[in-house]
Amino acid sequence: MVGAVLVLAGLVVFVYATSRGYGAARAALVPLLTEGDPTRTLIDATRPLREQSRVRIAVRSVAISIGWIVVAGYGLFLASVGARVLA
Repeated sequence: MVGAVLVLAGLVVFVYATSRGYGAARAALVPLLTEGDPTRTLIDATRPLREQSRVRIAVRSVAISIGWIVVAGYGLFLASVGARVLA
């Protein structure tokens, strides 16, 4: 019974975290691929690279995506432990 719960919970966590990680990774690319507002683009061009709003948004989204990928890996770990208990 415990093994089945672990497998089910692990798979649910894996699917949910993978979809959230994909969404965060996709959101990281959007600010870098779009032109945006011309005035804001000109203002951001005068700032150093690490202080530009597009770069900060992209880095934050990548960090969130990596966090969700770690959670998805933990879900796979739970599923593998549950499978081991069932066997």
